Amino acid sequence: MAAAPLSPSAPHTPVLLRPLLAAVAPVAGRWLDGTFGAGGYTRGLLEAGADQVIAVDRDPLAFEMAQDWAAEYGDRIIMQRGVFSKMDDYAQDLDGIVLDLGVSSMQLDLAERGFSFMRDGPLDMRMSQEGPSAADIVNNAEEEVIASILFQFGEERASRRIAKAIVRARDDAPIKTTLELARLVEGCLPRSKPGQSHPATRSFQALRIAVNNEYGELFEGLMAAERALKPGGQLAVVTFHSVEDRMVKRFLTDRANAGGNANRFAPQIETDAPQFKVEKRKAIGPDAQELDENPRSRSAKLRVAIRTDAPAGSVDARSVGMPMVKGLSL
Repeated sequence: MAAAPLSPSAPHTPVLLRPLLAAVAPVAGRWLDGTFGAGGYTRGLLEAGADQVIAVDRDPLAFEMAQDWAAEYGDRIIMQRGVFSKMDDYAQDLDGIVLDLGVSSMQLDLAERGFSFMRDGPLDMRMSQEGPSAADIVNNAEEEVIASILFQFGEERASRRIAKAIVRARDDAPIKTTLELARLVEGCLPRSKPGQSHPATRSFQALRIAVNNEYGELFEGLMAAERALKPGGQLAVVTFHSVEDRMVKRFLTDRANAGGNANRFAPQIETDAPQFKVEKRKAIGPDAQELDENPRSRSAKLRVAIRTDAPAGSVDARSVGMPMVKGLSL
């Protein structure tokens, strides 16, 4: 099934929308979009046949920006401010759930939100616009905690060098803006070659993940999805970097009991009934058309699973490879 074309008034076409709609077709019933953002997935689901979509986002700006077009769908859209880790509080017996784990383009585009190292703005990065900011971490956290955040959440190899430079700089004056931090990080790393990402990319990603507890949200959200889906309901998750994809893959492997025995000669290990069925083990990536239309999609991966009728349960965060930072308190 081809993705339903969005009308010109749609806010934007999100990454992997076409393959996502094809993978979960036919789309029907009640869905939850746990990362509403600019509304592209919600609108895609509605135009593909969903009866209703519960749109969840922690950012109040998402719903303000949707007012111009959401009214045309009437009660087929339910706006729910909150976090997707609590989605089972918002709805039960869902036919499907979509999670897009990338940062919203509307957040990146607004300098005053402090997400982008390409635009000068306050060092904020809070999706909910509440709680401690990136500036709070950079200016108050211990050097070891900052280094751990950069390494664990951003896979930044120069994490210790950057953390040391941050602490040295803040001793003179607080680090308040995105460009100030970006220049500081850039000074700790070799000059990037043409075609390479900006030197501050990993550090900004790491701080954003820490500020918004993104890995904790993902871990709790996957278990909440298990509780909220009805038997036969579908879970579709789009990730943008290896840590997120590894967490999703391991969770689904665990819940589908697809790990198998490490030794084929060992006695068969008795396992509980699987909570999910995964029909395609390999993640779905962008095709040539999407790469041409949206270069941002190059790192995106889509994984889809189907809920069984087995009772919901829980998993350990370590078993899904969730990175943790000792001493981080927000």
